[in-house]
Amino acid sequence: MNINQLVEIVKNKLHNNIVCDNIEIQDKTFLHKSHASHDKNKFHIKLIITSDYLKKKNKIESTKEIYKILEKELKYNIHSIQILIN
Repeated sequence: MNINQLVEIVKNKLHNNIVCDNIEIQDKTFLHKSHASHDKNKFHIKLIITSDYLKKKNKIESTKEIYKILEKELKYNIHSIQILIN
């Protein structure tokens, strides 16, 4: 899987499972390429989600919900994820 495929899957899953106005996904993999644990098949991404639905929850609840939605991708394709909710 490449980063473009991953971005589409993540966006679709989030849009289909939570109410959100906007989802921006940034590839931050380049920041970690020199790490010993770097795996070229796993990506580091930053999610910026605009969602009143998630803003009403506390940070732990919203993070758990996102992790549950992206469970497969976190297991196989995402090494690190940063989540910002606006």
